[in-house]
Amino acid sequence: MITLKNVVLRRSAKVLLNGANVTINPGERVGLVGRNGAGKSTLFALFNGTLHEDGGEFSSPRQWRMAQVAQDMPETDESATDFALGGDTRLIELRQSLTQAEEADDGMAIAQAYSDLADAGEHDAVPRAQALILGLGFKVSELDNPVDSFSGGWRMRLQLARALMCPSDLLLLDEPTNHLDLDALVWLEAWLKKYEGTMIVISHDREFLDAVTNVTMHIENALLNRYGGNYSKFEDLRLQQLELQQAAFSKQQDKIAHLQKFIDRFKAKASKAKQAQSRVKALERMEKVAPMLAEADFQFEFKEPANIPNPMLSITDASFGYVVEGKEKIILRNVSRSIQAGQRIGILGANGQGKSTLVKTIAHEMGALAGTITEGKGLSIGYFAQQELDVLRPGDTPLEHMVRLAREVGAQGSGKENGIGEQALRGFLGSFNFSGDMVKQTVGTMSGGEKARLVLAMMVWQRPNLLLLDEPTNHLDLVTREALAVALNEFEGTLMLVSHDRALLRSVCDEFWLVGRGGIAPFDGDLDDYQRYLLDEAKRQREEAKEALRGETVAAVAPVQSAKPVVHAAAPAAQGNRDQRRLDAASRQQLADKLKPLKREMERSERAMENLSKEKAGLEATLATTLPPAQMAEAGKRLKAVNDSIASIEERWLELTQQIETASA
Repeated sequence: MITLKNVVLRRSAKVLLNGANVTINPGERVGLVGRNGAGKSTLFALFNGTLHEDGGEFSSPRQWRMAQVAQDMPETDESATDFALGGDTRLIELRQSLTQAEEADDGMAIAQAYSDLADAGEHDAVPRAQALILGLGFKVSELDNPVDSFSGGWRMRLQLARALMCPSDLLLLDEPTNHLDLDALVWLEAWLKKYEGTMIVISHDREFLDAVTNVTMHIENALLNRYGGNYSKFEDLRLQQLELQQAAFSKQQDKIAHLQKFIDRFKAKASKAKQAQSRVKALERMEKVAPMLAEADFQFEFKEPANIPNPMLSITDASFGYVVEGKEKIILRNVSRSIQAGQRIGILGANGQGKSTLVKTIAHEMGALAGTITEGKGLSIGYFAQQELDVLRPGDTPLEHMVRLAREVGAQGSGKENGIGEQALRGFLGSFNFSGDMVKQTVGTMSGGEKARLVLAMMVWQRPNLLLLDEPTNHLDLVTREALAVALNEFEGTLMLVSHDRALLRSVCDEFWLVGRGGIAPFDGDLDDYQRYLLDEAKRQREEAKEALRGETVAAVAPVQSAKPVVHAAAPAAQGNRDQRRLDAASRQQLADKLKPLKREMERSERAMENLSKEKAGLEATLATTLPPAQMAEAGKRLKAVNDSIASIEERWLELTQQIETASA
């Protein structure tokens, strides 16, 4: 287990943790929460060994294998598959051992290396890596593309796949959902639910935390508190704790006031001096209960739009896409939709189907390839996208950004008479938690959350009547996400939202559009229906892949089953034809006899794998419940044996397939 005893952690002069005491047991799934800057990432650095405690004791099992998502942007021309496969460090080490053994011509070492590779899952390593990549939203055609050919967000997904590929006892995930679409997020949740090791995850997505964690650790005011349960349970328990603390504080304040009143009344009287002094000492010895200190609230609101045209805009027979090297790449075609005043639309769709392309085109970031987009008179668009953070000037301050924006939207001169002097802009930035010297701090030194708040501030300043938000919650902590949800619910204009944050989608959207298969259509259902739709789609794609694999095997065997007698033109006599037919028949029979036991064994293997897969699912369900230690150990041993059997049978099935193909050829 992982234990912290009176641990102190500092960053420069700031104390992030003071006297932390907590235990993390094997197999627990821990959500680590707290405000930005509270010390979550610093605590992760303690867990992974890059930092050491400044006081107290920290310990974790030495034999545990650890996996985490690297935060650096990968720069390599390796294929996506090979890069993800590189996360299986055990497999890579064994491959290197095999190479060394072969170079030394050491037969025993070669045999041992092959045995170890089989135990490490060499036979299905590539399919496992590719399953991770595809689950995170990549296309089959991209599996062999070099890592350098992908954009930054996609490379970070590959970093996540590489971490998940690593066999581990401890998995550390720091904001793993930031670069994911909703379909990839649903897949990741399903994968993490099956993870058998200990997991600690930092996330500001409450529904993700609820789905994958069963313990919550909260950092606040340099204290680390552990709560049993997921994030929603933590919120309930913490609220009860704060209410009890406030009640105890109020009760103690009444007692202190009563003691102080007695002291003040009788301290000057000789006959009561001893009693008064006794109460002074009691007051000094009293352990003070702190008042309830909740996290500081953050709130903002969108200004009332100057006007609200209706309809906002109309799309007629439009095609959306982009141009690459002079060639048009159409993603959505024949789109005809109208966006009305007051609509609150959540845009759903699998990765790569055109959600961001639609939003970018409406926001004038790119043009429609065909058709027309007619805007209502006075339309004012507020657009937020991931790349907006990159557009900020790292050398400028928030105040300089706001001064420049105020001038761009029409203010001229000093602006004091128009209400946009420096003091007014400072006050506006203060409402977004840019107070004091922060307004003159360069943007390049700010956190992702602070940059996102600045982009929100700049968008609010422009008084839009149509909001286009493409993944606005990345880098925002839970408090800021809550403030955004409240502000969006009070916004009087029209909203179009692309987000993987289901809590935000549920709270602010009252209708959904589904972008997919080259078009846009209303989605008749809620987010729960959409998640089932995504899981059904993933299941359908897996079944199609299996059918394709079976089809390849059947295609290899089919020529043998449907082989026709070969009639040689050089045999003119009828007797020669009869002899040839007999030879062909004998050849077919001989081949059929040879293939019969192979096919029979293949059928037995498939039945065995099906039965073992059912047993595996049952054991995994059993281990997810609370069992006595002895039964838990027995079920774990049996699960390992079942996994070994499945791997062995799969390997034999592949050998049989190869033998049948060779014989058929």
